[in-house]
Amino acid sequence: MVTSADGAAWMKGLSAGLSGQGDRRIFGVLRGLADVVLAGASTVRTEGYGPARPRESWTALREGRPPAPPIAVVTRRLDLDLGGPLFTEAEPYARPIIITTESAPQDRLDEAAKNADVIIAGEERVDMLAAVRDLRGRGLGRILCEGGPRLNAQLAAAGLVDEVSLTISPLLLGGDAARILNGVASQTSLVLAQVLEEDGFLFCRYVREAQDGPAG
Repeated sequence: MVTSADGAAWMKGLSAGLSGQGDRRIFGVLRGLADVVLAGASTVRTEGYGPARPRESWTALREGRPPAPPIAVVTRRLDLDLGGPLFTEAEPYARPIIITTESAPQDRLDEAAKNADVIIAGEERVDMLAAVRDLRGRGLGRILCEGGPRLNAQLAAAGLVDEVSLTISPLLLGGDAARILNGVASQTSLVLAQVLEEDGFLFCRYVREAQDGPAG
């Protein structure tokens, strides 16, 4: 995730305005390391997600794995553009995944299944513990969550956050933008494992404290 120096998780509704070249490089490395990229429906819509594309720099990172990770979208009501590039332009090895609920409209479930694998996790709300168990059962154990803040808060509340990669942008924004967690309160103790700096941006990697036990 990326945040302003005063904690805003977006600028004018998008994270791109907070980012820089170094942040984008780290973003690319994290995607290359991931088995699957997890994002909420609102983030997918707002940021205009498409499928992850292979990069030459990922060759060594992804040895023995598909050239790019699939995108998994968390959505309670399937309010997505199911005919958009994310679902129609993905390669077979990175077929997108939709994580939804039993209460999702059947016609939308049928439409989604044409171009995506569908995971049912929960009745009225997505059960993130069940969703993560299903992803791990598919061999997708390294899960990179790209937000948004509500999904981040759900994962933290479920005890599913092992690491946080946070870019702090040298900007003050004020306003009412959400923090990187926006939702139910929870506490996860972290240890700062690494920090880098470039052009005033701080790149921080936090890991979960050992006494908290393994996530999920």
